[in-house]
Amino acid sequence: MTLYQPEPVEISTRIRPGEWTEESLEELVGTYRTRIMEMGANMAEVSTDIERNDDGSVRVAVVWNKPANAGDEDAVTGGQAV
Repeated sequence: MTLYQPEPVEISTRIRPGEWTEESLEELVGTYRTRIMEMGANMAEVSTDIERNDDGSVRVAVVWNKPANAGDEDAVTGGQAV
């Protein structure tokens, strides 16, 4: 039996100016999303936030927003089939 923990799971990083390109940023986001999905998230539960700063740096966060109860799909999909 696994203890369900409803807290969000986040993978995030900040990349300094000049250390990223649009292509590398897209690849990084894809990697983070894949890792979150391997942990058990479905697409409806995963959000991505990319913050581009004035200094040329970027902050990336991919978050698994878990439902309040394990198996509570309606909380995520609004009762609709996904």
